[in-house]
Amino acid sequence: MNTPSEHTVNTPFEPAVTGRLEPAVTGLRTHDLVRLAGVGTDACTGAAPAWVAESLARTPWAVVRRGTAARGHLPVGVRGPERHQRHATEVPVHSVLDVVGPEELRCGAGPADRTPALAALRALQPALDGLGPGWGPVGGAGFELATGQPVTTAASDLDVIVRCDPLPGTDWAAALLEAFRGVPVRVDCLIETPAGAVAAAELASGADRVVLRTARGACLIVPARIRGT
Repeated sequence: MNTPSEHTVNTPFEPAVTGRLEPAVTGLRTHDLVRLAGVGTDACTGAAPAWVAESLARTPWAVVRRGTAARGHLPVGVRGPERHQRHATEVPVHSVLDVVGPEELRCGAGPADRTPALAALRALQPALDGLGPGWGPVGGAGFELATGQPVTTAASDLDVIVRCDPLPGTDWAAALLEAFRGVPVRVDCLIETPAGAVAAAELASGADRVVLRTARGACLIVPARIRGT
């Protein structure tokens, strides 16, 4: 399986939020999974659907989302049992008991072949490991590996992130997508850079402008600007 190998992959990246967090939590990054001390809506700020309390009571974990938060709080997303049940909220920093980054889930324990998405993760691991340590599963696969809850299904995609500095070129992204074609599930990959994230498929397309996802929102940008060229 051919994969790109000439690009540098690192791990220190854009914090999940900028400018409004206490120094103790500025190291948390988008896609990190956090285990919360509080359960139900007590762990959240603002109004929340009824299923949020049930979900957090069952599995008190949330994912750090890209965005801003009030001082002393962290922007997170809570997932429910249904695909459409995703809730964006903030939680107090003091409610965070544990943090698991995607990079820690590359060799997740448990039944690796329980669903096609998890089987694909195992199949792709040797190729992705060739990029260096800065990659990992996110989405349902990452959540399942971190929490032990069987949330992926036969229809689940595999979501991964690759942390790169600077943004790779079109050929690099195209080679990465070619590696993904060797597995029988859809693989959605985000290239995370210090400036924000770009979809690997969009980068591989060679478009003049790509969508850059940042903590303050999405914007169109010329790829060369992210590379510093």
